Amino acid sequence: MNDTTVTLVGNVATAVEYRDTVAGAVARFRFAVTARRWDRERAAWTDGATSFYTVSAWRSLGANLAASVSVGEPLVVHGRLRVREDERDGQRKTFVDIDAVAVGHDLTRGTSAFRRTSRAEPGAEPRTGPGAGAGAQAPPGPGEGDLTDREVPPGLVPADGKDPWTTAAHRLVTAP
Repeated sequence: MNDTTVTLVGNVATAVEYRDTVAGAVARFRFAVTARRWDRERAAWTDGATSFYTVSAWRSLGANLAASVSVGEPLVVHGRLRVREDERDGQRKTFVDIDAVAVGHDLTRGTSAFRRTSRAEPGAEPRTGPGAGAGAQAPPGPGEGDLTDREVPPGLVPADGKDPWTTAAHRLVTAP
């Protein structure tokens, strides 16, 4: 079977909904993709039409996505395209869904910090540190893993004027 694979760049439009199902855990959210075009008459970029997609991410991708993404964040979504038609209120409607294979923050619009998750045996405590195997470590809990002991890299300043290592890393911008 040939699947149509697409890569979309856009913004998270709704909160990520995560739930366990009979088929496995799944995360779903709406994704807004707006085309940008160069307007020769005005010599400026303008926004085109916005397309909305429902993105589904299964198993560990869904769990990691639900823990990492919030409304408004820029993402790159790669997955299988699914187009379906449904009849609602006597009208035929077309829906476009993406079964995500990979999702990541769009680093052309900010920075991101990666934390590797570890696979734990059922009932076992997550392991961290050098003995966790292949550099894997559990994600930090609330209040853990703050980057307060680091210095601000040269050329980066906080976008909101706050201490960059106590706020989200993706809020850093390049200094003028």
